[in-house]
Amino acid sequence: MTQFAGKTFWLVGASHGLGREVARQLDQSGARLVLSARSEDALDALAHELRRAKPVPVDVTDMDSVRKAARLAGPLDGVVYNAGAYEPMRTQDWDSSAVLGMSDVNFTGALRVLGQVVPGFVKAGRGDITLVGSLAGYRGLPASIGYGASKAALISLAETMRHDLKDSGVTVRMVNPGFIKTRLTDKNSFQMPQLMDPEDAAGHVVAAMQSRRLRTDFPRPFSYAIKAFNLLPDWLVYRGK
Repeated sequence: MTQFAGKTFWLVGASHGLGREVARQLDQSGARLVLSARSEDALDALAHELRRAKPVPVDVTDMDSVRKAARLAGPLDGVVYNAGAYEPMRTQDWDSSAVLGMSDVNFTGALRVLGQVVPGFVKAGRGDITLVGSLAGYRGLPASIGYGASKAALISLAETMRHDLKDSGVTVRMVNPGFIKTRLTDKNSFQMPQLMDPEDAAGHVVAAMQSRRLRTDFPRPFSYAIKAFNLLPDWLVYRGK
């Protein structure tokens, strides 16, 4: 038996890539899962593959859809927010629709989902919240309009919630992966250091969920390099720019 056995987790962003692999590993650990994403067919296929899972489609950009999904999810022990949108974009190529879309899925969508579960967790004095961010949220990077800013906001949200929920019985953690081979990173034309398979990345997420540590960054040493870059003074980072 594991600490996940018999517990119910709402996994938002479960249909493909990292989310799908996290669902598989949590299922193998005995968890009951509520699987959410926009793709109903993909959710149904995954739910049939797992032992204790029910599909609950959701559009995190739509408040009514989130409220309905939360009702259908029922009582929860934890939530994993893994919904994500990504379009590589430089400032010179600004596309407001794409930028707002990324922000709405990556950050505002998390606010909608958390608004449905956090009050219940606080009232019950227990609950588990895992937010999946990105190493791209640590410092502004080239061609990351929309994506980097939304992930930075998600990191700040997790840090604030961790302060506020101290001694509440509710655990909040942030998981920041590097590059994972998915439909999103397939859009990149540049070399991606330490590109991970979704299965390996999911192992890091599930391991992090077994700890109360606030932050888990991976893979090493790439995550160390990103965090070191974040510590550099602005005059050095933006020299000549």
